[in-house]
Amino acid sequence: MNNSALLSFLCLFALLHQSLAASPQFNVIQFGAKPDGRTDSTSAFLAAWKQACSSTRGVTLYVPKGRFLTRSMLFKGPCRNSAIFIRIDGTLVAPSDIWAIGNNPNWIEFQYVNGVTISGGVLDGKGAPLWSCKLAGRKCPTGATFSFCNNVLVSGVTSLNSQMFHVVINFCRNVKLQGVRISAPGNSPNTDGIHIQMSTGVTVVNTKVATGDDCVSIGPGAANLRIENFACGPGHGISIGSLGKNVNEPGVQNVTVKSTTFTGTTNGLRIKSWGKPSNGFARNILFQHATMNNVQNPIFIDQRYCPDRNCPDTVRVSDVTYQDIHGTSATQVAVNFDCSKRNPCKGIRLDNVRLTYNSKPAVASCANADGTTIGLVQPGSCL
Repeated sequence: MNNSALLSFLCLFALLHQSLAASPQFNVIQFGAKPDGRTDSTSAFLAAWKQACSSTRGVTLYVPKGRFLTRSMLFKGPCRNSAIFIRIDGTLVAPSDIWAIGNNPNWIEFQYVNGVTISGGVLDGKGAPLWSCKLAGRKCPTGATFSFCNNVLVSGVTSLNSQMFHVVINFCRNVKLQGVRISAPGNSPNTDGIHIQMSTGVTVVNTKVATGDDCVSIGPGAANLRIENFACGPGHGISIGSLGKNVNEPGVQNVTVKSTTFTGTTNGLRIKSWGKPSNGFARNILFQHATMNNVQNPIFIDQRYCPDRNCPDTVRVSDVTYQDIHGTSATQVAVNFDCSKRNPCKGIRLDNVRLTYNSKPAVASCANADGTTIGLVQPGSCL
């Protein structure tokens, strides 16, 4: 998203908040919700949404203090207005019984809506029973996720212990996450913090993620994405990919990741693609101003991601810049470009990179990677 588009987007929500000052308010308690953490309040939330969605003017859907138990909820549009403000002062709690949600892939889902603001509150996914089920190798239900549509602002929301992905942005335009906090144990499986795919104009700012998988995973079809002032750890870092799982797959382009901190993560800035035929790509990527604190793979392109290591070539990776990346690596190889022989990485640029291992110089490893260096680059470039 360019600066003018972002300004227009922020102005839109400023006007939205002004218009909502005198707008109707629907309190979920008025529809029968109980803030005791035990009574199923699903029907009350959906009834309140129905009223808000059918209003011809901007409205507020209000969740007061307390704990509200809900099963799977689909907030579906299109609505008759594009100014719905959801203010959450309480906590939404998923059922402890992993079968209560069933095989519905989403606990809380927004679909075909335009112009929604979600402010504050806590989403408690109660994921531990599902994680135990998976780790034991038993048959388990699909976990819960949180997905959005167009022109969405999510501000000050905390997501705890999601069963699977915490936040999913899929087939969306103009979504902004700011001041979001995501937390799950470092050993919780498949609990990606934020997953973005098939979407454009997504901004993530002033956000902290601690989880058991990627802090951010960027999938096929993501474009014009900006991440800034972001903290990750524990977790698997910020990953573009996995890409190239399918032969016909849209690529990832125009991604800026700026002012990030990684602490104790398995990866820092990673691009990974399946080692199999695909017309996908990753291009025009900027990683800027990143601090690594004891990160296992600070800079990593794995263009041949393939569990059995017997796969053909992969998507094209080009025009990737690493600028002002510094800190400590938990492994000796701090920079690793493992690229394809048939589709080598092109246009890789290292600009003022300073990474050490055990207070000593780290090592760089390159396979089929071409690029340039600018300024001080440690470890020494292998491009």
